[in-house]
Amino acid sequence: MTKAGVASRTAGTHPPAKADAAAWLAVFAGSLGAFMATLDISIVNSALPTIQGEIGASGTEGTWIATSYLVAEIIIIPLSAWLERVLGLRTLLLIATVLFTAFSMVCGLSTNLTMMIIGRAGQGITGGALIPTAMTIIATRLPPHQQPIGTAMFGVTAILGPVLGPLIGGWLTESISWHYAFFLNLPVGILLVTLLMLGLPHQKARLGDLLRADWLGIAGLALGLGGLTVVLEEGQREQWFQSSEIIQLTAVTILGFGLLFAGQFLSERPVIRLRLLLDRQFGSVALMGVVIGMVIYGTSYLIPQFLAAIANYNALQAGKVVLLSGIPSLILLPFTPLLIRHVDIRIAVAAGLAILAVSCWIDTTLTAQSTGGAFVESQLLRGTGTILAFVFLNQAAVSSVASKYAADAAGIFNAARNIGGSLALAAIATLQDQRNWLHTRRIEETFNANSVDVQSYLAGLAQALGSPDAALRLVARTMQRDALVMTYNDLFWLLAVGILAVMPLVLFLRPLPKGVSLAAGH
Repeated sequence: MTKAGVASRTAGTHPPAKADAAAWLAVFAGSLGAFMATLDISIVNSALPTIQGEIGASGTEGTWIATSYLVAEIIIIPLSAWLERVLGLRTLLLIATVLFTAFSMVCGLSTNLTMMIIGRAGQGITGGALIPTAMTIIATRLPPHQQPIGTAMFGVTAILGPVLGPLIGGWLTESISWHYAFFLNLPVGILLVTLLMLGLPHQKARLGDLLRADWLGIAGLALGLGGLTVVLEEGQREQWFQSSEIIQLTAVTILGFGLLFAGQFLSERPVIRLRLLLDRQFGSVALMGVVIGMVIYGTSYLIPQFLAAIANYNALQAGKVVLLSGIPSLILLPFTPLLIRHVDIRIAVAAGLAILAVSCWIDTTLTAQSTGGAFVESQLLRGTGTILAFVFLNQAAVSSVASKYAADAAGIFNAARNIGGSLALAAIATLQDQRNWLHTRRIEETFNANSVDVQSYLAGLAQALGSPDAALRLVARTMQRDALVMTYNDLFWLLAVGILAVMPLVLFLRPLPKGVSLAAGH
C-alpha cells in the first residue's frame, strides 16, 4: 500500500510536506462531492410546490421529499469512517458517487411520491459519504500550513450548497423542468469520478472488518434516528400517541437507541463513539452544530415556502432570495484561513451565533405584504453568522479530541448538523399546523359577525364583488393568509430563541492550538 493510502486510513497521520497537483485535484474532488451532496438537500425546496403537484403529493407528504434525504444522510455520515476503513477511501467515494448519480436519475424520472422518496433516500445514503470524507482528503493530502485553505473550501461549499440549491432548483424548474434539478448530477458525477481516479491512490479493501463491525450500533443508528424523524414528521398528522403507528415507531426508536448504546459497551470499536459527547468542549460543539443545522436548513425551507404562499413568487424568484445569504460566504472566503489562525474561537462563534439570532429575529415582523425585499437584510446577516460559526466549530470538532478519535468526532459533528436540519423540517411541519390553527381561531374570535362594522364591511365588499358568497370567500382567504403569516413569524422567533439558548456554551470552548492543522476526520 502507498504511503498516501496508509495516511488516508489513519487519523492523525502526518500529511506530505508539499501538496502536489494530484493532492489538489483530490481536495477539489472532495469539495465538489460535498457541494453536490449538500446542494441536493435543498435543491427541491423552491420547486417543491411544482413537484408535489406533478407527483400527486399533499403539502404534508411533500416535506418527505426533503426529510427522507436528511434521514438517510444522518444515518450514513457516522458510518463513513468505518466504511472508509473497510473499502478504502477512493473505492468508497467512487461507489458513493456512482450510486448517488443513479439515485438522482431515479428522482428525475419519478412519477409518484413513493418513487421520489426511494430516490431521495438513496441520494441521502450515498451523498452522506461524500460530505465527511472531504475532511479526510484535506487532512491527509495537504500539509499543515495549507490545510486552513482546504478547511475554508469545505466550509464554504457546505454552506453554499443549501443556499444555492433553491436558486438552481428554481431556475431549472421555471426555465426547463424540475426533473433537471436531478439530471444535473449526471455531468457533475462524471467529472467527480474522473477527479477521484486522478487524485486519490487505490487502497486494498479490508473486507474482514465486516465481521468485526459494530452491527448493534449500525442497526441502532438506522432504527433510532430513522424512527425518531418519522415520529416527529408524522406525529401531528396522526394525533401523536392516539395513533398505533406512532406508538410502534416510538418503540422502534427506543429499541434503536438501546442497540446503539449497547454497542458502546459490547463492541471493541463502536460505530460511533458517543463517549466523546461527554467531553465538555466537544459536547458543546455538537449541540451548537445541531442548532446551526436547524437554521441553515430550516430557513432555506421556510423562506421559499413563505414567498410562494404569501407573495406568489415562483421557484426562481424564491431561489434568488435564498441565494442572498451566500454573498457574505463568497466575500469572507479569502479571509477564512486567516480568521482561523488569528481570531479566538470563542469570539468568532459567539459573534456568529449572535448575528444568526438577529437575522431570525428580523424575520419575526413579516406581514401579508412582505416580499423578497423583506429578507435582504436578514439573509445577508444569516450568511455572515453562518460562516463565522460553522467554519470555527467544524475546526473545533476535530481539534477538541485525541487525533485517533478525530474521525469519530467529525462524523458526529456533521451528523449533528444534519440532525438539526431534520429536526427543523419535522418541527416546521408540526408547528405550522398547530400555530396556523391557533392563529386562525384567534382571528375568528375578533371577527364578530353581529358587529355593525363587520356587517357594513361585508355588505360593501359584497356589492363590490357582486356576490355575498364571494365576499365571504375573500374574507376567509384573508384570514387564512394572515394566520399563515403569523405562523411563519412564530417559526422564525423559535429559531432565534434556540440560537440564544445555546450561546452560553461558547464559554466551554478552548482556543484552537497554535499553528492549527486538521486531524483526519469525518
